[in-house]
Amino acid sequence: MTAQPAVLPDHTAVRTALWRALHLRADPPPHVIADEVGLRLADPGDDWRSRPDMDERETRPVRASIAARARFVEDLVVEQAARGVDQYVLLGAGLDTFAQRRPEIAAGLRVFEADRPGPQEWKRRRLADLGYGVPDWLRLVPVDFEGDWWGRLLAAGLDPGRPAVVACTGVTMYLTRDAVEASFRQVATLAPGSVLATTFLRPAEDVEPELRPFHQAAERGARASGTPFLSYFTPPQMLALVRGTGFRDARHVPAEELTRRYFTGRPDGLRPSRAEELVLATT
Repeated sequence: MTAQPAVLPDHTAVRTALWRALHLRADPPPHVIADEVGLRLADPGDDWRSRPDMDERETRPVRASIAARARFVEDLVVEQAARGVDQYVLLGAGLDTFAQRRPEIAAGLRVFEADRPGPQEWKRRRLADLGYGVPDWLRLVPVDFEGDWWGRLLAAGLDPGRPAVVACTGVTMYLTRDAVEASFRQVATLAPGSVLATTFLRPAEDVEPELRPFHQAAERGARASGTPFLSYFTPPQMLALVRGTGFRDARHVPAEELTRRYFTGRPDGLRPSRAEELVLATT
């Protein structure tokens, strides 16, 4: 009998969850987001802070970016929920923990977490092991983002005739440009009033000089793990792509805006990098 391969979490999703936890443990308050649920899910062992990719000094701008993008999307969901939007879709959900940390908001929504089948099966098991479970309003949808992921979301109950918030963070760099464009074109068919928040990875030459070695190391690590970076965009390129797929409006959310919103007045000078930034688009 052939042994079945072990079902494991995606390494990039684990690293992102650990960076959110590292922000809480290594950076002084006020914290942009307080999330250690992802750390509990990942269960990386007591020595996780000694990992090379958890170096407190070297990862400051990166973990600030991770914390800021999570907070930005969370603020967006809360704002849209107050306006009556009751569907929230996470494309490439990874170890996102909004549903577990903010049940007072999430339980009033229908939350769809779309991700690759293996890592998502692992997450379902971990949620059960930790006592969170998967409530009725949370749908874990296994998908192939180069395949019919939209059909899987519809089958899981997504109503394209009602507005939704769609978050696509830390995903576009792993997809071909054609797949990114096709995905956005599909999201743009959602009812008017829907909002897409997506991140995009800038090319190395478009990143702060002091962060380029870290950027290149991340690229090598992604390639070695079998999930290479496939797509890079400058802000004008991403805006053009989003607008060309049918969205009514789109705007770039630069690192400077996140700094003003979440890091103003910090004595430690913590601020996000511009290596990965956001675009916000509406149907």
